[in-house]
Amino acid sequence: MEAIKRIHHISAIVGDPNENVKFYRDVLGLRLIKQTVNFDDPGVYHLYFSTHELTPGTVITFFPWTNKNKGRKGSGQVGRIAFRVPKGSLGYWQERLTTQNILVETTQLFAKDTLEFDDSHGLELAIVEGENSSTNHDILGFHGAVLLSSNPQATKTLLTGLMGLKELENSNQHDHFETVGEEKHHIIVNVPAQPAGRFGIGTVHHIAWSVPDLTALKEWQDALQKSENGVTELKDRNYFNSVYTVEKGKVVFEFATDGPGFEIDEDNQSLGTSLKLPAQYEHNRSMYEKLLPRLDV
Repeated sequence: MEAIKRIHHISAIVGDPNENVKFYRDVLGLRLIKQTVNFDDPGVYHLYFSTHELTPGTVITFFPWTNKNKGRKGSGQVGRIAFRVPKGSLGYWQERLTTQNILVETTQLFAKDTLEFDDSHGLELAIVEGENSSTNHDILGFHGAVLLSSNPQATKTLLTGLMGLKELENSNQHDHFETVGEEKHHIIVNVPAQPAGRFGIGTVHHIAWSVPDLTALKEWQDALQKSENGVTELKDRNYFNSVYTVEKGKVVFEFATDGPGFEIDEDNQSLGTSLKLPAQYEHNRSMYEKLLPRLDV
């Protein structure tokens, strides 16, 4: 069984869907590639964003809640999500964000200059430069994420043991890891255990790890079960298949296949322009179209 090579996607809970689209499309410059519904709660959108090239390992997704139920950040969640930009782009992004009246703080969170900021619903984000320069400053995909574990040692054991991540650094505040694939996604795990979080607006629901295909996914399902990490049955998410586990630090992990991909029900030029429903909800399309807020796309 191969080590995990990259993040597949990260899914978070936010507020108003049009505010969500405006921030990630108009401020961060990402592309809305899919509008569908939460397969487990179809009265809520599930919106997918990626780079314009649809590069694997670049997808961030959202469940936009229209209520006022704000979450509480803490253990059992992914914390700050970091995007990667070309080398030499940090100044551009600091100016771009500040001109949008977004508060930006420069830190060393990922052992190099990191721009920390929040989105319009309080979700914690960051921007970090990669190693390669480019003629533009567009987001390349994920740089990595912070995991808020209730049992940091157990989370570390899963990451470096079964999943095969490489440890880069450890300190009194956090441990720093890297995936073995060419993307070299960075994962930080807190060392002091965090108080428990509560899912709601402004929090991350889960992080998904990329596996090549259905055969590999079944191997991961079996390995997780044998390592005493409870695991779900296989889930068909139309654009990928997956399983979920709540690892021993209480963070929700998903393992998701690279295919069949986002172009199975829309061509590349049409991605994200219309509501796509899974087969089990298609007979109620008219109801969902009335129930869901209209998107400004």
